[in-house]
Amino acid sequence: MKKNKYLFLTISFVVYNIIILIVSDKYSIPLIFFLPMLLYAAFMIKSMKRSGKKNDNSSNMFPEESNETVSSTTYFEKKKTEEPKIQIGFDDVAGLEEIKDDLMDVIDFLNNEDKYKSMDAKVPRGILLYGPPGTGKTLIAKAIAGEAKATFIYSSGSEFVEKYVGVGAKRVRMIFERARKEAPSIIFIDEIDALGAKRNSESNNEKDQTLNQLLIELDGFNNTSNVIVVAATNRMDLLDEALLRPGRFDRKIYVGNPNYYSRLKILEVHTKNKPLDKKVLLKDIATKTHGFSGAQLANIANEAALKAIKDKSKKINSENFEFAIEKVAAGLEIRHSTVSEKEKRIVAYHEAGHAVAAKILNIDKVQKISIIPRDKALGYVLKFPTEDKYLYTKKELCDKVAVLLAGRASEEVFLGEVSTGASNDIKESTNIVYEIICSYGMGKNTQNTCIDERVFKYYLDSIKDEVADMIKETYERALHTIRENKQVVEKVAEYLIKNEIMNADQLDELMEDTKKKKALV
Repeated sequence: MKKNKYLFLTISFVVYNIIILIVSDKYSIPLIFFLPMLLYAAFMIKSMKRSGKKNDNSSNMFPEESNETVSSTTYFEKKKTEEPKIQIGFDDVAGLEEIKDDLMDVIDFLNNEDKYKSMDAKVPRGILLYGPPGTGKTLIAKAIAGEAKATFIYSSGSEFVEKYVGVGAKRVRMIFERARKEAPSIIFIDEIDALGAKRNSESNNEKDQTLNQLLIELDGFNNTSNVIVVAATNRMDLLDEALLRPGRFDRKIYVGNPNYYSRLKILEVHTKNKPLDKKVLLKDIATKTHGFSGAQLANIANEAALKAIKDKSKKINSENFEFAIEKVAAGLEIRHSTVSEKEKRIVAYHEAGHAVAAKILNIDKVQKISIIPRDKALGYVLKFPTEDKYLYTKKELCDKVAVLLAGRASEEVFLGEVSTGASNDIKESTNIVYEIICSYGMGKNTQNTCIDERVFKYYLDSIKDEVADMIKETYERALHTIRENKQVVEKVAEYLIKNEIMNADQLDELMEDTKKKKALV
């Protein structure tokens, strides 16, 4: 199409010049002849340049790689302008004192490298932070960079995963080259399991090359590189063994959910600029939030502030925090539910069974009972341990199962039939029983034996029978507990049907009154 266009222009130009020669006089020929010729020459040169550029691209053996190289360069240049020096330090990281102490030598090395050279001491070049989500792994990495006044280069594992072979490896090289140029620096790779998953025969060739390049870069550091690699993951079990060996990620630090003292410090950090009512006791909130992550605690503080604003209050009070804990733990309250009176009655007796069994068997502290639907649950019992607990006996685990099954037991005792409302309780109780038998070695036929996936098939029939027997036995205990405390359960249920909510003090008072009446009789 374009060749025909140029041929037509050339012929037209020649014809034009012949006509000019015939009709023009000898003085006007140079002016009339050369002006169109110059315009035509300029047009042809411009067209050839455009064509040349397109031909250069089309003749490239790997056009995708060329384009990707440009995009990768601009991508990392853009990231460079977006990453100023980090202003966060260890003072901004509440709790996690042991982890901060463990990382002080890394920070000292970045600031005083010569001191370590003189002693021929080698500081870990790779630090792997692993643990559940929301526990502060990214915050710790930023705090290291802030304390060391180092350049902080953030990336996620998914940024290196590409469909074109060689692109991911090139990105790894580029980020490490930049880190060396801007040393002292910290490379932080979030969700490294996306990049460093175990290699196998079915794995992607591009992914393997990217991981190989990362392994080479980690090995390639010398004593003068002054670059630290920090990585974070929620799934350490997925990582390739080559990535975890000493010399690459030398130091592996578990970042778990905070204990009571850490929760208290985290709450203090997240409420230091918030106007709190004098009656608010952060110690009580820290006790009630057992098992919550740092991110959840920060969310609770923020939700309490939002609730105070919504209530047009000048200060955040205890009720705001109770609302926030409940929202984070149980979900969003459904105000205009379409639950029928029959279902409401079933839910009331179900939750009353859970609450009374938890009080009788002394499993956790019941904070609140509600039959107001939240998310998918039609009712719930909000309970937390009174203290941090890390070890459980077999009896305590069986008591937990009994409390979970007490809801269904209450339905059977008072309503004469069971409903589907216990599905989640059954699932959770079955998981605990399987752990008792398979993981903790507390089963009758599997005593002191860990049954994992390698030998599970050999014990399958035995485990199935023992799980069924243990569930049956525990359910009988739950039924016995409900029948023994039938009067209390009925009063709690009737109170819930009428008022929908019961707090811990009201439950204690109701149970005490029932005990006194029993004693008088």
